[in-house]
Amino acid sequence: MKVILASDHGGIHLSKEIASLLEELNIDYEDIGCNCADSVDYPDYGIPAAERVASGEFDRGILICGTGIGMSIAANKVKGIRAALVHDVFSAKATREHNDSNMITMGERVIGPGLAREIVKEWLGTEFQGGRHANRIGKVSDYENK
Repeated sequence: MKVILASDHGGIHLSKEIASLLEELNIDYEDIGCNCADSVDYPDYGIPAAERVASGEFDRGILICGTGIGMSIAANKVKGIRAALVHDVFSAKATREHNDSNMITMGERVIGPGLAREIVKEWLGTEFQGGRHANRIGKVSDYENK
């Protein structure tokens, strides 16, 4: 599995925590920033990361900003992306099983590093269930492709 990681200034500390986790799990990843405390615009990081997941260069993506909301909105503008805003372990599991999410977004100002690590572990380790859920994802993709 190959993962892309990105954050804005509001998510740099949590992003470093997640990078550390990915290293511990021996998951191939690329961190595209930001790597500064100065104010930056989340679409400048979230959209390129989403494009690289949509192209197939990366299997999954993790985006972090202050709340996770801005990154989620930006990523979901990219065709083929199913980015889920996740702030608990149950939702991380459900969004993989039911929604086949290929990106998650989290908020550094919303959750702490311990919970974020658990969320990412659950999300990375959960498979899509398919079945009736595949039909639903298909409807979303059909609409997206109009």
